[in-house]
Amino acid sequence: MSRIALVTGGTRGIGAAICNALNEEGYTVAANYAGNDEAANAFNEETGIPVYKFDVGDFDACAAAITQIEKDLGPVEVLVNNAGIVRDAMLHKMSPEQWSAVIGTNLNGLFNMTRNVIEGMRGRGFGRIINISSINGLKGQFGQANYSAAKAGDIGFTKAVAQENAAKGITVNAIAPGYIGTEMVRAVPEEVVNTKIIPLIPVGRLGEPDEVARCVVFLAADKAGYITGSTLSVNGGQYMA
Repeated sequence: MSRIALVTGGTRGIGAAICNALNEEGYTVAANYAGNDEAANAFNEETGIPVYKFDVGDFDACAAAITQIEKDLGPVEVLVNNAGIVRDAMLHKMSPEQWSAVIGTNLNGLFNMTRNVIEGMRGRGFGRIINISSINGLKGQFGQANYSAAKAGDIGFTKAVAQENAAKGITVNAIAPGYIGTEMVRAVPEEVVNTKIIPLIPVGRLGEPDEVARCVVFLAADKAGYITGSTLSVNGGQYMA
């Protein structure tokens, strides 16, 4: 029987690539999404992967959704915390709402999701938790105090939870992508991408969502059991920590 994998923010961009890659490897995949019904329905029709609409920033919503997913598919054995939003502004212009929205999804979401699967994983003696952080959680980014703080917090969360659960057969790792050619990045004017972004990337190009997805597949595997508490940078050499 295939393992059950749940991917948050799983119907677009990096999340969709992760879902497809896990599906191709034989996992039974469930994809979470927050609000874009049109994109989620199109993803479901194209892939056959079931989609579940709920807000990862709402603990009770996460609990209810995971109960339903486990009823529909089976116990969640692989959790990929990928859901994330941006609300960019310089700190002296950032509103409390912009701060709280990003922290609520990008950091609190990890707690809300992981807390609702961790006891089951511990009881079964197996689990893979993979948190999608960011290059900006490692180095910071102008205009993204909220996002950088949340993504740095994701890495601290990863290290702590990895230590707590290593003896129970559960690994917890983070992936920190750099500039990936998602819909959001490709919406940036081409001149800006070519003159301001790509020159900073030693490999000379944007990353592809599939390149992040392959890292998830590697870390999710049963044979990756000796890797935990790690952060894997996928940034073309832009930032080496």
